[in-house]
Formats: sequence, C-alpha cells, structure tokens
Amino acid sequence: MWRLIVFFITMLAVMPVGAEDIKLVADKQVEYHQKEQKLVAVGNAIASKGNVSIRGDRLVGYYAPELPNKISRVEATGNVAITSAQAKAWGNKATYDVKEATAVLMGGPARVKTAEADITAKGSITFWQDKQQALAKDGVTATNKNGNKVQADQMRAYFTKDKSGKLVLEKIDINGNVKINAKETEITAAKGTYQALNGKIELFDDITIKQNGNVLHGKKAETNLNTGISRIISGPQGRVSGVFKETKKEKDK
Repeated sequence: MWRLIVFFITMLAVMPVGAEDIKLVADKQVEYHQKEQKLVAVGNAIASKGNVSIRGDRLVGYYAPELPNKISRVEATGNVAITSAQAKAWGNKATYDVKEATAVLMGGPARVKTAEADITAKGSITFWQDKQQALAKDGVTATNKNGNKVQADQMRAYFTKDKSGKLVLEKIDINGNVKINAKETEITAAKGTYQALNGKIELFDDITIKQNGNVLHGKKAETNLNTGISRIISGPQGRVSGVFKETKKEKDK
C-alpha cells in the first residue's frame, strides 16, 4: 500500500521541461501573457508529455525569468486530474515548482490511486525531489487492494535509490491518531514506522489491538508483513494487559 506516493516521481516530475516539449490544449482558449511571461489555458485544459498528463479547468505555466524558453512552475486548478501509466490522481489544485523541485496536490480531498492502493488526504500530498521525501497530511487514509486500511493525521515517506539507480520506498513515518484495519483486526496507536525494506511495522504509545472480541493494551507493537507475526510489548514501567473473549467451546467444557 505504501508504494503509491512514488507517483509524484513519474507523474509531476516530468513537467519541468522546455515549453516546446509540452502539449497544451483547451476547449475555450490558450493565452500567452508576455508581460507576466506565462501561458494560460482555460476550459478542460490539458498539459501532456509522453504518457503523463495534467488536466484542470485552468492551467497556468510560468516561464523562468533567467530561462525565458523554459517553464519554471505549473499550476492546475479546478477538477484537477493527473494521469500516467502507473497512477491516477485527483484534487482541486496541483502545483509543480521547478526551482524548489516540489510537487503539491491539494483539495477536497487529494487522492492518488494505483493498482496497489488508494490514498486520500483532506489537506495535501507533497513530494520533494531533492530530499526524496513525500508527505500526506490532514485526515490521511491509505487502502490497499485487499481492503486493509491505515488512517493517520499524516504520513511521511522516505525514498532511496537501489543499485540500478531506481527510486524505491525506504520507510514511512505514521503520526497522529493512527488506526489500522485489517481483516478482523483493529489497531490504534499514537504513531508508528513502516520499514519497507524488511516489511516491519512498529507502533508506539497507547496501543490497543482488537481481534475477534479480544482486546490487548501495551506501549509498543510490532508486525512483520513478510512473516505475518505480530506482538505487543509493555513499556519500561508498564505491563501488557488484555481482555479475552471466551469461546462457546470453552464454555461447554
């Protein structure tokens, strides 16, 4: 479920190219503002390059003052849709700043969908190319193709390069009102970390695990997605506690 934020690399990062490399079409009009050094497309406007496109009710491309033939920033507003071979995304507004190497998707809510997962954020989803990080914040929900769901106030993803130079997910920090729903299990915590390279999830502070009527409490929980083994651990000055539901078979003994 965590790979989906990589879409910023393959989708928005291709936009800072020469204006001659971008196809720009619109139902109503395309304007060139010489004084402001910008292009404005209105009415189902679409900017595309290769298999990547950004659509909006209005698109604005700003030229870099030092490089008048290069686009320095792209803004899309109104019914924004971003499409590539790997993912689709929707929002009210999307921006890409070439100098800052930053892409931002915002609005009602921001949503990204891949073959593996679907993520929404009431606030925004941002990717920083130079830092190789992505942040989804404000009411974030990530759902994978099996229906497993993770919710949190924010999720920050960190990427690294493999031996071939390809950018891959390294880890994700999950913070604030963490809630995980998987099959018949519900887990809540204050924060957690997902280590993508070894499939390990660590959750911290005020852990509650509910499964089949059983309830466990502790200060730390660990789950390994590769082995399927989970455990809950007490804090330095606390103990693991729980309430276990008696099965019908046990009652009849």
